[in-house]
Amino acid sequence: MTETASAIQITRFGDPAEVIERAQVPIPQPVDDEVLVRVRAASINPVDWKIAQGDYPPVGADRLPLVLGRDVAGTIEAVGTRAHYMLSHGDRVFAFIGQERGGQSAYVVVKAVELVAMPAGLDFAQAAGAGLASMTAWQGLFDHGGLAAGQRVLIHGGAGGVGHLAVQMARWKGATVFATASAQDRDFVRSIGADTVIDYAAERFETIATDCDLVFDTQGGAVQRRSFDCLKPGGLLVSTLEPLESEAAARGVRIAPRYHATPNAAQLGEVADLLANGTIRVEVAKCFAMEDFAAAYDCARHAHPRGKVVLTLD
Repeated sequence: MTETASAIQITRFGDPAEVIERAQVPIPQPVDDEVLVRVRAASINPVDWKIAQGDYPPVGADRLPLVLGRDVAGTIEAVGTRAHYMLSHGDRVFAFIGQERGGQSAYVVVKAVELVAMPAGLDFAQAAGAGLASMTAWQGLFDHGGLAAGQRVLIHGGAGGVGHLAVQMARWKGATVFATASAQDRDFVRSIGADTVIDYAAERFETIATDCDLVFDTQGGAVQRRSFDCLKPGGLLVSTLEPLESEAAARGVRIAPRYHATPNAAQLGEVADLLANGTIRVEVAKCFAMEDFAAAYDCARHAHPRGKVVLTLD
């Protein structure tokens, strides 16, 4: 094995089109219960370009240079001395990794608490698209939102990377699902489980999705503010963005503290089971070879892709 690997990184903050670059980085070595994964696919998430812009507070200049990406799918290349005896070279795995490492690299060290086995029939691109998005949806809906069967939930951005998984999870849980989407994505969002799809450009979602127990917000700002009108008294809004706490209290509804998804192999294993039995699926909008990273980031940022944009490696 060579000593360096190709990776997508930043060395400074700024315009993502200017600061995101391809570089050679040292190949890490697994210790204790870690494994080294040869990455076959890695997805792009909005947090990646927010980090590049310097707009993600948990990542400061002291962390530079930084390899981007939190999602990986690939095969085990090497294992640490205390790795589980069932993990071996060549095993197909996928993971949502911690912020201290970057997944958009030919090789990455993954902790035992982050990875799960890839289900048979799932390809690397689909598996790479599952990590952060599925954990954001799962933890938002269930850990922070407490969504239960029979409840009414509004999910914003129902065709997006997080949103399309949230719609499917809410349907699986037995909730009545309202979702916002563009006109061209209406049929897609309905096909994956939404009971009512609202064209956000042509309809006022707060007049359609009413008396909701939960709103799952990935948009923030004016969308979050209008979403309070969708909640029944005492209803809850969960957001990945800054919550408008004072406004929620004034309206007699609740708002959860802002959260960031965290790696959780047990939950990711449950997602893997749902993927394996076809209950949910990952929609891959487009795959790009790693050398085409600039086009991949441009697509993810500006093309409003349905589902996930994924980088692939040979």
